Amino acid sequence: MSERILIVDDSDGTRDSLGSILADDGHRHHGVASGAEALIELRRQSYDLVFLDLVLPDADGLELLEDILNEDPGLPVIVISGRGNIDLAVRATRLGAYDFLEKPLSLERVALTAKHALDRVRLSRKLEQLSDRLDSTTELVGESPSMRRLRSELARAANSDGRILLLGENGTGKELAAHYAHRLSSRSDGPFVEVNCAAIPEELIESELFGHMKGSFTGASADRAGRFEQADGGTLFLDEIADMSIKTQAKVLRALQEQRFERVGGGAPIQVDVRVIAATNKDLEAEIREGHFREDLYFRLAVLPIQIPPLRDRREDIPKLAEHFSTLFARRQGRRPKHLSSEVKERLIAYPWPGNVRELKNLVERLMIMVPGDEITVRDLPAQMGESAVDPLRSLLEQSHLSLREARAAFEKELIERRLDHLSGNVSKTAQSLELERSHLYRKIKAYGIEVQRGQGV
Repeated sequence: MSERILIVDDSDGTRDSLGSILADDGHRHHGVASGAEALIELRRQSYDLVFLDLVLPDADGLELLEDILNEDPGLPVIVISGRGNIDLAVRATRLGAYDFLEKPLSLERVALTAKHALDRVRLSRKLEQLSDRLDSTTELVGESPSMRRLRSELARAANSDGRILLLGENGTGKELAAHYAHRLSSRSDGPFVEVNCAAIPEELIESELFGHMKGSFTGASADRAGRFEQADGGTLFLDEIADMSIKTQAKVLRALQEQRFERVGGGAPIQVDVRVIAATNKDLEAEIREGHFREDLYFRLAVLPIQIPPLRDRREDIPKLAEHFSTLFARRQGRRPKHLSSEVKERLIAYPWPGNVRELKNLVERLMIMVPGDEITVRDLPAQMGESAVDPLRSLLEQSHLSLREARAAFEKELIERRLDHLSGNVSKTAQSLELERSHLYRKIKAYGIEVQRGQGV
């Protein structure tokens, strides 16, 4: 799509010659003869570039330039000046004009300056799109009580330099939580460096973390900075920390204690300022008892332990998450987001999601690619989301990882939520129907993080 350019000049000849040059390069243009018309036009629709004559019958050129840039700071403005007002043009560039052209206008100079200005506009838009994409892929989506609590905990933790330990099942979004904490911290302008400890072979992880010197081992053909060094001034995210060997754990512990280390094959210590966020899906206390994880490292990492809730404990977020992923993939693929039917949303809410948010994200991506129409119906869902998945209580029986205590708690939570919904949020009537003291029910509502809508009966 060609860019739209506004020409502001009281000379018919200048507007015509500029318009002809721009039209030859495929740009759309519109001309006005006064400052008042220029401001009206810029407020009426958006433009990608402005050519502005600094000498107009109804406006001071510099004041008009300031008005334009105040309304749209990113809009490039090329000022036009005669031989007698070059000083005025120089002052205009200091105020923020992109460039200036001297009359009589040169065809080549006009075309080249316009090209460079529009190239900058395109680059700026690409950077904005990348920024939007980053924000959308690191956003913690959901308004369930557990997600609001998680965001609150991460925000409080981000305000300190205390080490964060993220705990949760596979696919719950521990990496997103780490990004979220980094973005809210005073280190947000610094690097965010990730290391998947489970994906790096044991013989290479020390070099990966601390770097190495040329010739320190076979294949070390040059000096290389490690992840600790790369994260200096920012955040180092150690994912799957429990998969690190005891030997490497000892070296990480020392680096955390001293904030310095040595590269493999190098004797000079390297001092760094790094905030560490670690994550694991394992029970570290059990790993310590079995001798697989150092207790002293655990206490160093778990200054601020934060639990990431599984998707089955935040079912009310599932429709919003699915819509978020649909919009995200549609944007990437240049398509329209697909609508989820109400029955599809019910099936998604009912499904147990053993793979958590990652499983939901993968499903939505598959549906976006494979479903030809604009609406996703139950016929498009995989077989495991059939009729038997509609009842969340029935799905509990299919979750082999649940202990009896966990299953009982999940059943209680689901039953209380259903009864509250059936009785329009009236806690007194719900307690009576469940044959519980109201104070006891309130304690359970608080313990399970159940939200009772304000304005409903008590």
